[in-house]
Amino acid sequence: MLTFPFEVSLEGILRDPESYVDSVFSCLESEFLVMPRGAGFVEYAVFERGYEALKAATEGFSKLDPDKVYPMTVSEPISIVVLRSMLGFTPPEWGYVTTQRTGVQVTQGFVRSLDRKVRMSPETELNPNGVTKERLEAMVQTACQLLSAGAPEVDIDQLHRLNKADTKQGVDSIKNLSRIGAPYAMLLYERFLGRPFAGHRDSVSEIIGDILESSIEDVLTKAGISFRKTKRAERIEGFDQTPDFIIPSEFNPQIIIEAKITEDDGTARDKVTRIQHLGELSLAGRSEDNPKYEVIACIGGRGFGVRREDMKKMILATRGKVFTAKTLDRLVECTRLREFKANQ
Repeated sequence: MLTFPFEVSLEGILRDPESYVDSVFSCLESEFLVMPRGAGFVEYAVFERGYEALKAATEGFSKLDPDKVYPMTVSEPISIVVLRSMLGFTPPEWGYVTTQRTGVQVTQGFVRSLDRKVRMSPETELNPNGVTKERLEAMVQTACQLLSAGAPEVDIDQLHRLNKADTKQGVDSIKNLSRIGAPYAMLLYERFLGRPFAGHRDSVSEIIGDILESSIEDVLTKAGISFRKTKRAERIEGFDQTPDFIIPSEFNPQIIIEAKITEDDGTARDKVTRIQHLGELSLAGRSEDNPKYEVIACIGGRGFGVRREDMKKMILATRGKVFTAKTLDRLVECTRLREFKANQ
């Protein structure tokens, strides 16, 4: 039976760190095949309605006239998402290119808010006026120009973002593809370039992280432990990198918990470095036997299961206090959290 690093002393870990890396790896779980829908998830039927409305307004994508497309984005807002998908841009990229080409300042905050508003209420007609109307008109104008022109020639070692099956030749390629249906191999190829569900996964990344944090909250609450859950980008005195949980409070930090989920090994390495730094802060001016506070890592996702050396660093930085979703039920009994337990 595997022994976990939080069950032994630091001396025990140092004697055989590789076995404890194995034990943490054995209970890491990845949920990258299943994602939360989250608020603002657009069903295909809704997306298709926007596509058909845009197709009708452009006479089968044969005439991308901003004067015809703009009214459609107002009456059928989901067509804005369809237009962006045709471009293959993120909302900030669309805003940036629009500002470059038209001189109208389309800020990242504006275009993100517009995109979210449309996804949240795709069937609610827009009522743009003032600067909002000016910006949306500029975005539509830019999209129509780019899609009509197609991909320009670039150097042989470069690839233009519009060099896609449906936009390479401008209106002609869009029109043809919409009429004959896309070959499956080409669809798969473009999906490979962009990763399936990548945009949706990015939009729900915070929800995925919240699942682990909610589980930690449940454990602490059931044990009657006082804790302070910090907010994103919040500043806490004494920490140059704010931890996710502080026990019992930021005024008397005795235990800090970092909760991290990642499916990417590069991101996991950054998280390990962050936890190492917190471990170093806990020892500033203190001995190994008397740290300022205990550092606990609660992790999930396949990203943490790639680099053995990084996992070893995390185990040593937390003195073995590394937990996963499968071992959260032992979080209190195997850490200093038991000292703050009020409920039996």
